[in-house]
Amino acid sequence: MQASNFQSHVLLIDCPDQQGLVHKITGVLYHHHLNILRNDEFVERTTGHFYMRTEFSGELNAEKVAYGLRGILPDEANIRLESVHAKRVVLLATKEHHCLSDLLVRNMYQDLHMNVQAVIANHEHLRPLVEKFGIPFICVSHEGLSREAHEEAVLAAIEPFNPEFLVLAKYMRVLTPAFTRRFPNRIINIHHSFLPAFIGANPYKQAFERGVKIIGATAHFVNDNLDEGPIIMQDVIHVDHSKTAADMARAGRDVEKIVLARALKLVFEDRVFVRNNKTVIFE
Repeated sequence: MQASNFQSHVLLIDCPDQQGLVHKITGVLYHHHLNILRNDEFVERTTGHFYMRTEFSGELNAEKVAYGLRGILPDEANIRLESVHAKRVVLLATKEHHCLSDLLVRNMYQDLHMNVQAVIANHEHLRPLVEKFGIPFICVSHEGLSREAHEEAVLAAIEPFNPEFLVLAKYMRVLTPAFTRRFPNRIINIHHSFLPAFIGANPYKQAFERGVKIIGATAHFVNDNLDEGPIIMQDVIHVDHSKTAADMARAGRDVEKIVLARALKLVFEDRVFVRNNKTVIFE
């Protein structure tokens, strides 16, 4: 049987660099009759850390391959073996529709290697939009609840779907460390890149009054430090004096949804390594 008839997989390895790692790793795959489709590697010279992403096909015995890799890699090596599949995702939202609607369309046409299981929001505003796509919409209101009690209710709503990732599609609630620690490097957020310059309400009004010349967006993993998690993707667009605050806000919404989609594509195709508070990405 030809390799193309087998399930495809991705191997992700990061470890301290040493001579011959690529040869050793590919040798293990060859020994197990696996066919390499693509290979990317990178050594971060300042830290001497090695990263490698390998796409391969064949009949995989994950336990035996992992055992073989452990035998030839440094003790500190991180090894991930992933089957190529659409990731199970739950989207969290509040009232803004631009990122959510873009993701729902992309999900319908299978553009992002994801399978949206549900949308959970703390307001009812987006229910009609979501239900048009035949996806469960669950409203978990925060009214009258402490932050911790509301998060427990959100977690209870998430649990039946067993998602691999949570995506904050303009979810306007600050998550506590207790919540984010349940999903390490599995919560992805999008926000404008005015932070920390223009914090709080009406950032585009603040930017307009300051006369900014670029508008950007940042997609990142969520950790304990709010908007300071490992960055996955950023981009900017240029504006000039002719743009009103409303024009800037519209432009900002456009760049946010594009950056978020690009970041999700990278994550869901297993192209992202997270080490400390930085990412290494093989596009």
